[in-house]
Amino acid sequence: MLKQFDPDLGIGVAGYPEKHQEAIDAQTNLENLKRKVDAGADAVFTQLFFENDNFFRFRERYYQIGIKVPLVAGIMPITDFSRIQRITQLCGAYFPADLHRRFEAVQDDKEAQFEIGVEHAIAQCRQLFDQGVAGIHFYILNQSAASERILEGLNLRVEQDQQQRELALA
Repeated sequence: MLKQFDPDLGIGVAGYPEKHQEAIDAQTNLENLKRKVDAGADAVFTQLFFENDNFFRFRERYYQIGIKVPLVAGIMPITDFSRIQRITQLCGAYFPADLHRRFEAVQDDKEAQFEIGVEHAIAQCRQLFDQGVAGIHFYILNQSAASERILEGLNLRVEQDQQQRELALA
């Protein structure tokens, strides 16, 4: 319906690799996503996740059910352990035990938390790019320094021309 006002309008919808908290099950969640795409979505942007294997399993089921629009991975750089604990409780995102232990060990050191979070996000992004992800959407929550460091760590410079930046941040 929105495209009747502007046919060039792009529509992105949310996808949940680990299923929406209110969904009955993962299959129903995916079927609901397919309905959103069939209603006119041009791309799916995922909820944040910290375990790429969950995204890859979701992507496999995504294509099996017949969804063909680009699937953009949602990455949130962790810059504050207590904040991410609240966020994951609210959205139901899985937080890997080994990553949790690393953050617990430095819970009183904000700089160390920032470094671990950036390092983890860089590793996630590298693996996602290596596995052909359509793009990455950063949930930065006013923490642009983390995203800048991630782009630098991926050898993607913030000063790149606009076309390259759009490809890197798609």
